[in-house]
Amino acid sequence: MLGAIAGDTIGAPYEFNEYNYKAKDFPLFSEKSSCTDDSVMTVAVADALMRGYGNEEDTEKLMVECMQSFGLAHPWAGYGGRFYNWLFTANPKPYNSWGNGSAMRVSAVGWIYDTLEDVEKYAEISARVSHNHPEGIKGAQATAAAIFLARTGKSKQEICDYVEEKYGYPLSTMTCDEIRPTYHMNESCQGTVPQAFCAFREGTDFEDVARTAVSLGGDSDTLTAIACSMAEAFYGIPEDIAKETVNRLPEDMLEVLVKFQKFMETKNSVKESAK
Repeated sequence: MLGAIAGDTIGAPYEFNEYNYKAKDFPLFSEKSSCTDDSVMTVAVADALMRGYGNEEDTEKLMVECMQSFGLAHPWAGYGGRFYNWLFTANPKPYNSWGNGSAMRVSAVGWIYDTLEDVEKYAEISARVSHNHPEGIKGAQATAAAIFLARTGKSKQEICDYVEEKYGYPLSTMTCDEIRPTYHMNESCQGTVPQAFCAFREGTDFEDVARTAVSLGGDSDTLTAIACSMAEAFYGIPEDIAKETVNRLPEDMLEVLVKFQKFMETKNSVKESAK
């Protein structure tokens, strides 16, 4: 899930139309590079997945609990208006959102579960606590599925073919050069997730995926978070980018990141021992 956090941090200075930069020759990190709500909620989802691992009902309850807990700890991270109200409401209910928040926060699901069926099931759970519109759920599931497929050795073409066939995003008819000139701020899943897939598909390594995503414009931190969550699973993260990202994380978020790494190491070790 560090890939999503790195993408968020890299894209943050270029969010909103007035700050968009439609080229790839920008400083990857600057004094304005910091994590936003994308990273806060990514960590919250990871925490809920670990605490509720293997239990759908517990995990769904913990999604709400963890998102609200981290939202309270980081109230000025840049949440959308309706989600901000959701975060600070007692016993919050889903509000039929198709916003891209469901896709930006889902990356840990693609790592923690070992079958595509479970990945897509828990991606839906992570989305529907707030973003229960079909497009919100679809964006989360498509992103998590791509991460799972990438980390299990599928090619970019195989990943995009699967997502296009199952989720209906028109990836085969989209290119970054065609998107870039007219693309602008769009906070919907349907207006962000396909563009992130294009950046992932056309990027040549992790850094190039990030630069390509930022160069499209639009909701740059979220688009880059989604694209880089897939790029991490496909390429890994260069050490210098990982270090720069981690150094900008608040302590409570870093603790969850370390905990998630240890959780995955233990889980994979147990799985290997059982073979």
